[in-house]
Amino acid sequence: MTHSFLLQPGSWRINGHWLKRNEHPIPVTGTSTITWKQEQWFTIVTEFTIAQATEQKFYGKYRGHIDPEGKYYTYVLKHNVLGHIEGEGWIGPQAIIQCYWILGASQSRKGFDTYYRLNEDTYHFSNGVLTGHNLNSTMEATFQRQF
Repeated sequence: MTHSFLLQPGSWRINGHWLKRNEHPIPVTGTSTITWKQEQWFTIVTEFTIAQATEQKFYGKYRGHIDPEGKYYTYVLKHNVLGHIEGEGWIGPQAIIQCYWILGASQSRKGFDTYYRLNEDTYHFSNGVLTGHNLNSTMEATFQRQF
Protein backbone atom coordinates (compact mmCIF):
# COMPACT_ATOMS: atom_id res chain seq x y z
CA MET A 1 0.00 0.00 0.00
CA THR A 2 1.41 3.37 -0.96
CA HIS A 3 0.66 6.65 0.69
CA SER A 4 -0.87 9.44 -1.33
CA PHE A 5 -0.09 12.04 1.36
CA LEU A 6 3.53 13.24 1.33
CA LEU A 7 4.67 10.75 -1.33
CA GLN A 8 2.61 12.30 -4.13
CA PRO A 9 2.17 15.96 -5.07
CA GLY A 10 -1.24 17.35 -4.24
CA SER A 11 -3.47 19.68 -2.27
CA TRP A 12 -5.27 18.71 0.90
CA ARG A 13 -8.12 20.35 2.83
CA ILE A 14 -7.81 20.32 6.64
CA ASN A 15 -10.80 20.23 9.03
CA GLY A 16 -10.53 19.49 12.72
CA HIS A 17 -10.07 20.80 16.24
CA TRP A 18 -7.25 22.24 18.31
CA LEU A 19 -7.23 21.29 21.99
CA LYS A 20 -5.49 23.09 24.84
CA ARG A 21 -5.45 22.09 28.49
CA ASN A 22 -8.69 23.02 30.35
CA GLU A 23 -10.29 24.57 27.24
CA HIS A 24 -13.01 23.49 24.84
CA PRO A 25 -11.97 22.20 21.39
CA ILE A 26 -11.51 25.03 18.88
CA PRO A 27 -12.41 24.45 15.19
CA VAL A 28 -9.52 24.46 12.70
CA THR A 29 -9.61 24.70 8.89
CA GLY A 30 -6.81 24.96 6.38
CA THR A 31 -4.87 23.58 3.44
CA SER A 32 -1.66 21.68 2.81
CA THR A 33 0.11 21.59 -0.57
CA ILE A 34 2.84 19.08 -1.36
CA THR A 35 5.25 19.50 -4.27
CA TRP A 36 8.19 17.46 -5.52
CA LYS A 37 10.72 19.51 -7.49
CA GLN A 38 13.72 17.20 -7.35
CA GLU A 39 14.01 13.48 -6.90
CA GLN A 40 13.70 12.63 -3.19
CA TRP A 41 13.16 16.31 -2.16
CA PHE A 42 9.72 17.60 -1.19
CA THR A 43 8.16 20.85 -0.06
CA ILE A 44 4.99 21.17 2.00
CA VAL A 45 3.22 24.48 2.58
CA THR A 46 0.56 24.26 5.29
CA GLU A 47 -1.74 27.04 6.39
CA PHE A 48 -4.58 26.80 8.87
CA THR A 49 -6.91 29.07 10.78
CA ILE A 50 -7.98 28.55 14.37
CA ALA A 51 -11.47 29.98 14.84
CA GLN A 52 -11.65 31.99 18.05
CA ALA A 53 -12.94 35.46 18.87
CA THR A 54 -10.18 36.62 16.54
CA GLU A 55 -9.13 34.18 13.87
CA GLN A 56 -5.53 33.16 14.31
CA LYS A 57 -3.59 32.01 11.24
CA PHE A 58 -0.70 29.58 11.37
CA TYR A 59 1.51 28.64 8.47
CA GLY A 60 4.64 26.68 7.85
CA LYS A 61 6.89 25.65 5.01
CA TYR A 62 8.65 22.29 5.11
CA ARG A 63 11.61 21.24 3.01
CA GLY A 64 12.48 17.59 3.30
CA HIS A 65 14.48 14.72 1.89
CA ILE A 66 13.30 11.11 1.73
CA ASP A 67 15.73 8.20 1.81
CA PRO A 68 16.23 6.18 -1.42
CA GLU A 69 14.10 3.31 -0.07
CA GLY A 70 11.18 5.62 0.78
CA LYS A 71 10.99 4.60 4.44
CA TYR A 72 12.44 7.59 6.32
CA TYR A 73 12.76 11.32 5.82
CA THR A 74 14.21 14.38 7.48
CA TYR A 75 12.97 17.93 7.19
CA VAL A 76 13.32 21.52 8.29
CA LEU A 77 10.31 23.73 8.88
CA LYS A 78 9.89 27.44 9.28
CA HIS A 79 6.69 28.13 11.27
CA ASN A 80 5.24 31.59 11.87
CA VAL A 81 4.62 30.92 15.59
CA LEU A 82 6.96 28.09 16.64
CA GLY A 83 9.96 29.35 14.63
CA HIS A 84 12.62 27.05 13.20
CA ILE A 85 12.03 23.33 13.51
CA GLU A 86 13.96 20.18 12.57
CA GLY A 87 12.38 16.76 12.38
CA GLU A 88 12.34 13.24 11.06
CA GLY A 89 9.62 10.87 9.92
CA TRP A 90 8.96 7.22 9.33
CA ILE A 91 6.69 5.92 6.60
CA GLY A 92 4.81 2.85 7.78
CA PRO A 93 2.27 0.65 6.02
CA GLN A 94 -0.76 2.51 7.47
CA ALA A 95 0.66 5.72 8.96
CA ILE A 96 3.28 8.41 8.52
CA ILE A 97 4.73 9.40 11.90
CA GLN A 98 7.08 12.30 12.50
CA CYS A 99 8.67 13.99 15.47
CA TYR A 100 10.32 17.39 15.66
CA TRP A 101 12.37 19.71 17.82
CA ILE A 102 11.73 23.44 18.11
CA LEU A 103 15.10 25.16 17.85
CA GLY A 104 16.10 28.12 19.96
CA ALA A 105 13.34 27.70 22.57
CA SER A 106 14.30 28.65 26.14
CA GLN A 107 12.79 25.35 27.35
CA SER A 108 12.94 21.97 25.62
CA ARG A 109 10.04 22.01 23.11
CA LYS A 110 9.18 19.16 20.82
CA GLY A 111 6.24 17.56 19.11
CA PHE A 112 4.91 14.69 17.05
CA ASP A 113 2.49 14.24 14.16
CA THR A 114 0.69 11.14 12.91
CA TYR A 115 -1.03 10.88 9.52
CA TYR A 116 -3.12 7.69 9.55
CA ARG A 117 -4.37 6.54 6.14
CA LEU A 118 -8.14 5.98 6.09
CA ASN A 119 -8.23 5.62 2.30
CA GLU A 120 -6.33 6.97 -0.70
CA ASP A 121 -7.90 10.42 -0.38
CA THR A 122 -8.36 10.77 3.40
CA TYR A 123 -5.97 10.81 6.35
CA HIS A 124 -6.66 11.26 10.04
CA PHE A 125 -4.11 13.64 11.57
CA SER A 126 -3.22 13.94 15.24
CA ASN A 127 -0.39 15.82 16.89
CA GLY A 128 0.95 17.08 20.16
CA VAL A 129 3.32 19.84 21.24
CA LEU A 130 5.28 19.40 24.48
CA THR A 131 7.32 21.70 26.69
CA GLY A 132 9.64 19.59 28.80
CA HIS A 133 7.49 16.61 29.80
CA ASN A 134 4.14 18.45 29.62
CA LEU A 135 1.69 18.22 26.76
CA ASN A 136 0.69 21.79 25.82
CA SER A 137 -1.74 21.26 22.97
CA THR A 138 -3.01 18.72 20.50
CA MET A 139 -4.82 18.80 17.20
CA GLU A 140 -7.07 16.27 15.55
CA ALA A 141 -8.07 16.77 11.93
CA THR A 142 -9.01 15.11 8.69
CA PHE A 143 -6.87 15.74 5.60
CA GLN A 144 -9.00 15.32 2.46
CA ARG A 145 -7.28 15.32 -0.95
CA GLN A 146 -8.52 18.01 -3.33
CA PHE A 147 -8.82 17.41 -7.08
